Amino acid sequence: MYKNLEGLTKTIRILSADQIEKANSGHPGTPLGVAPLVAELFANQINVNPNNPSFFNRDRFVLSCGHASSMLYSILHLCGYKVSKEDLSNFRQLHSKTPGHPEIGVTAGVDCSTGPLGQGIANAVGFAVAEKILSNKFNKGDLKVVDHYTYALCGDGCMMEGIENEAASLAGTWELGKLILFYDSNRITIEGSTDLAFTEDVAKRHEALGWQVIKVGSVDNIDKIRKAIKKAKANEKQPSLIIVESHIGFGSSKVDSASSHGAPLGAEALQGLKDNLGWTLPPFEVPEDVKDLAKIMKRKGKKLEAQYNDMLKAYEAKYPQEYKEFLSWVHNDGKQVAINDPELFNVNPNSIATRNHCGEILAKLDKDMPNIAIGSADLGGSNCTVIKGKEYFSAQNPTGLEFHYGVREHAMGAICNGMALHGGLVPMCATFFVFSDYMKYSIRMSAMMKLPVTYIFSHDSIGVGEDGPTHQPVEQLVSIRSIPGLDVYRPCDGVETAAAFVHAMQANGPTAIITTRQKLLVHNKSTKEGALKGGYILIDSEKKVPDVILMASGSEVGPCVQAVDILKESGIDARVVSMPSMEVFDKQSKEYQEQVLPKACRARLVVEAATAKEWGKYVGLDGDYICMQDFGTSAPFSKLFDYYGFTAQNVAEKAKALVK
Repeated sequence: MYKNLEGLTKTIRILSADQIEKANSGHPGTPLGVAPLVAELFANQINVNPNNPSFFNRDRFVLSCGHASSMLYSILHLCGYKVSKEDLSNFRQLHSKTPGHPEIGVTAGVDCSTGPLGQGIANAVGFAVAEKILSNKFNKGDLKVVDHYTYALCGDGCMMEGIENEAASLAGTWELGKLILFYDSNRITIEGSTDLAFTEDVAKRHEALGWQVIKVGSVDNIDKIRKAIKKAKANEKQPSLIIVESHIGFGSSKVDSASSHGAPLGAEALQGLKDNLGWTLPPFEVPEDVKDLAKIMKRKGKKLEAQYNDMLKAYEAKYPQEYKEFLSWVHNDGKQVAINDPELFNVNPNSIATRNHCGEILAKLDKDMPNIAIGSADLGGSNCTVIKGKEYFSAQNPTGLEFHYGVREHAMGAICNGMALHGGLVPMCATFFVFSDYMKYSIRMSAMMKLPVTYIFSHDSIGVGEDGPTHQPVEQLVSIRSIPGLDVYRPCDGVETAAAFVHAMQANGPTAIITTRQKLLVHNKSTKEGALKGGYILIDSEKKVPDVILMASGSEVGPCVQAVDILKESGIDARVVSMPSMEVFDKQSKEYQEQVLPKACRARLVVEAATAKEWGKYVGLDGDYICMQDFGTSAPFSKLFDYYGFTAQNVAEKAKALVK
């Protein structure tokens, strides 16, 4: 037990405030207020190894209130992680290891990129889900290859966000007993007192959601915090919410004021804080009696990992098959096996929707990748993401890998991010494409963290039909394509759908696969090789430079193929380019791009049942579009495609006009 908590707490406060003051930017309020809790948690409770921050069986920590990053960097520095005094002094500076909000891959010891309030709590739920599944599948008696806790810290702002309630509801339903969430109730936000807009009883709400709620009172009561953590760990049936009360800006002249939330204290107030705490050291210096924490934590971490490795050897000796499978899951060895399965591209030759192709391909992948963790926001049957024979995850069946997320798109995406961060599972999730807007930030965070999450969005266009414009995605395609680091596939048939999944299994980041509700025309022209390049010549012209290039994705490839013969009757030589993924096509060589879209052909027509904004880079000034200009309307899908001009005849007429 580390006993110098008072000195450690004081050091965290001063280091945090010094970082912010030097940067002239940051959020000192929460670090000053909640430092006692963080000191106790890291020094005495959490099992980690600063020598190896990625140690698999470590406890995970998620700072959902990511604006308190200076506090996290301070404790990581004090615990012996590779966060130096110089790193602290470069807080929020260009290319520093201490960015404004925590980022994985940038700072040693950061388990999750956080900042958008509430997201971190949902990520923590994902961590806890992964731990529960893996531990129940692989642990044997005392040989526990997966056995750790997920801790998260949040504030009032996190509790206000809707994603928190979505995620908390699922955590209670799933009985995630190894999830421990600390709620720092300091009752202040940027605009002032929380009473201005937030008067609910957070404790009763979480009790109603199935949580164990423990009220500690003052954050300074370390004995009560220890007892609360012990009680939380003893409850294996419920996630625990530990509520502490702190004073934002503690120790400074700005205590309990909104002004301490998101701005430096200022030189005068900072000196007043140091005087109040009896601090005389220069900026970023650590007292001698606190420096020993790093040695203690490193020694403890080294011992922890050594004991785990010894246990793994015993597990391997006693359960060799399970050990092999465990490593296969952790390293995702099944991915390469799955994408090389010769059956994967042996797709249904009939006229079916790409959502149906998706379901058939998922079933094939699951045979080689049993650790696929897939679920839908209450639309599994419609998305075609229910894999036959795959059991559903629940409190009663903690090894199931099919998920009922309920109507909770935002939490679903963020939980998948947590699973991906934890490791051992291959997370996928699904909903109707129009509802991707509800989970946009989770998708954005997937891309930012380069997480291999696969998003499956069915009902991709006005092809939704009778449900009308509220359910017909029009602007969603351009929106989702605009996310840096997200590869988007909108396949036109089974081959391209299979290619989309192959890409997703190999990508260094997330992939969105957009599928149709309606059946598609069969043209038997697509190729695995072309689809994996994102864009390719589906039907080539007879001339070296075609008279016109028809470009499309998804269901609109069909009318382009049909238009070729119509144009041929008029003596016009057309090339059809299928563009299932702009992002992947843009990564190909300039030579390949020129081969597919030769600059000499300026007559180019885009056909896509969505807004046209992303296509300008391919169309040029002389091209044209058959795209959506409004939100659609309610009618059978076939009549809608006729009404909006997504027909072979209209494609041909537009192409003729371009050539002339």
